Amino acid sequence: MRKHFVLGLGALALSFVAVSCASDTTSTNTANANTDTTTTTSTTTTSTAPASAPRTGPDNSEITVAETNGTRTETRTFKSGRVQRVVVTTTPEGRRTARVYSSTGETHDLPENKVADALDATGDALGDAAGFVADKTVDAAKAVKDGGATVIEKTGEGAKTVGEKTAGGAKKVGEKTVEGVKKTGSAIKKAVTP
Repeated sequence: MRKHFVLGLGALALSFVAVSCASDTTSTNTANANTDTTTTTSTTTTSTAPASAPRTGPDNSEITVAETNGTRTETRTFKSGRVQRVVVTTTPEGRRTARVYSSTGETHDLPENKVADALDATGDALGDAAGFVADKTVDAAKAVKDGGATVIEKTGEGAKTVGEKTAGGAKKVGEKTVEGVKKTGSAIKKAVTP
């Protein structure tokens, strides 16, 4: 019986050790499982090249170039005129578009056949191609100036003609007056003289 008792105690001790090891393994596995779980995050990176230093463009303008994710943006800024700026965008696939911004705040896209000229054409040519209405005040002022010159010319000619006619008429009136005075004087003389 003693053998059985010792064997029973040994078995009991072994079962404790087994349960203890199993519980340690479980907690270790749980701990490992917690540390093995990682959060995967994906980030999108954008590559942006710094804008180039402005270079002088035609028709009193400056051009800057920037690149973002393969898209090239060329901005031409005018220092004066009815067009404020033109932005030419080239996609990574090579498609080019151009948008024109007027000095009054309007924006229009350039027709495809004019995009190639966007960085070289004059501001007025770009404004016309984009469909901006010409500055009415400039056109009106020019018309008034041209019309005013014509009026001044015609008024000068008319005044000269009127002056000539007035002088001619005054001369005739003066001659008639002198004749009348002579006749009146001679009639008075005859009447006074006996």
